[in-house]
Amino acid sequence: MTRLIIRTLLCLGAVAFQTADSLAADTRPNILYIMSDDHAAHAIGAYGGRLAKLNPTPNIDRLAAEGVRLSNCFCANSICTPSRATIMTGQYSHANGVTTLRGSIPPDRQTLAIEMKKAGYTTAMIGKWHLDAEPAAFDFYTVLPGQGLYFNPVFNVRGPKPWPNNVITSARHESVHSSDAITDISLKWLKQWGQQKNRKPFFLMHHFKAPHDNFENAERYDWLYEDVEIPEPEENSLWERAGHGPIGYPQYGTSVGKRNTGRNMGHHMFVDPTLGDAEYKRVAYQRYLKKFLRCVKGVDDNIGRLIAHLKETGEYDNTIIIYTADQGFMLGEHDYIDKRWMYEESLRMPFIIRHPASLPSGKVLDDIVNNVDFAPTLLDLAGVQADRMPNQFQGDSFLSNLKGKTPPNWKTASYYRYWMHMAHHDNPAHFGIRTQTHKLIFFYGRRLNPAWFWQPDKALPTTPHWELYDLQTDPHEMNNLHGKPEVANLTRDLRRQLFQLRESIGDTDKQYPEVAEALRLAD
Repeated sequence: MTRLIIRTLLCLGAVAFQTADSLAADTRPNILYIMSDDHAAHAIGAYGGRLAKLNPTPNIDRLAAEGVRLSNCFCANSICTPSRATIMTGQYSHANGVTTLRGSIPPDRQTLAIEMKKAGYTTAMIGKWHLDAEPAAFDFYTVLPGQGLYFNPVFNVRGPKPWPNNVITSARHESVHSSDAITDISLKWLKQWGQQKNRKPFFLMHHFKAPHDNFENAERYDWLYEDVEIPEPEENSLWERAGHGPIGYPQYGTSVGKRNTGRNMGHHMFVDPTLGDAEYKRVAYQRYLKKFLRCVKGVDDNIGRLIAHLKETGEYDNTIIIYTADQGFMLGEHDYIDKRWMYEESLRMPFIIRHPASLPSGKVLDDIVNNVDFAPTLLDLAGVQADRMPNQFQGDSFLSNLKGKTPPNWKTASYYRYWMHMAHHDNPAHFGIRTQTHKLIFFYGRRLNPAWFWQPDKALPTTPHWELYDLQTDPHEMNNLHGKPEVANLTRDLRRQLFQLRESIGDTDKQYPEVAEALRLAD
């Protein structure tokens, strides 16, 4: 009898221990990683730019008020596929091999998803994927094929047919917008997750297509901002070049107005080509910003839907919520459209994170962060120890920074490189360094691999040149200081930092003598 009692108590103790262990595992925070496409930080109210007065993002702003907002978060390559590859692999473009829109990350190299699963998370990828290969490293996926459609989008799903032939449609009797459709799928998945017994915490990557061009907003926003005059860029840069860009040469890049006759926003917005230059640009700019902000409104409202669900199910405070974009976007600054540039509006990524149990509220983090740091940070948030991080990572976790404890050896500069020379938007290939106070860019202007481009006649070499900006006195980059005697010492120091950083990450261009020749010509 005594033995039976002891055995029973031991069994009950084991059950209690297992139950406690399960409960402990279940209380680990979920991670909701929300990413839009091309949502510039200065089009988010919390970032306080010229568009904040329009109140474009109340739900995102609320996350910022309750969490941490990064003010110096930068991408390593401001173009969709390479940026997403960096986030998924924790590597710069030259290391992960995805330097252009033609890159791909196969399942065995979808490191973030693989490591999250190892950490005990249920993983899901919903929305815009844009990495070509099947996102098979995730437990669940429903993704747009390629760029995807704005209205009545189709999705690739895991199913009986081989990738990418298993397709479902979100089309209904009424027209459905991609931002709504993607959120519908995420909400359905979250509800199914909530019904599971002994469920693991979730890691959900919820990726909007919006506000990528060509901008198509949900019909309910057709008249939003209709009677509003959208503020123009600071320093009158929509109209005045001043000292911006290559000294002594015409501006590159596609434009808002007629400067670039081959492609400009007036073409996209169907502006009357017979209008004079000034009126053409003014009309194009207003239409451009209104279409962009209408797409942003759809993103923000759908984030509100996700938040409402988490509150209803009691998971809101137990979920780490991150909002970011794959890069920034030029909204008329210097008469530019699109991204690709190392200029501030294209380079800077929004990054907002909320988790009241572990992070402060209403904090702004000024430390320099690069999207190569995202993967190690997300794994750190999931409880993965530093010695368990993949050796391939070239970035570092900034979780300690978020908590107000910046490591003493934290990075003082961010590295950037755009490879797609003169493709799509007439941007010369370039690389550079961005510190807390300055930016140095080298436009080498060479197509390094003929297979990268489908318009080789447009990818002719451009004149190599340097640009240097003092971001303390010239935050809008109106005055290229390179070559001026008074900054000679500063220029030498920044060049030394740039080439040391390139050496440390292995982006040396030893296989591309064209870059060395461009450097010689520029000097």
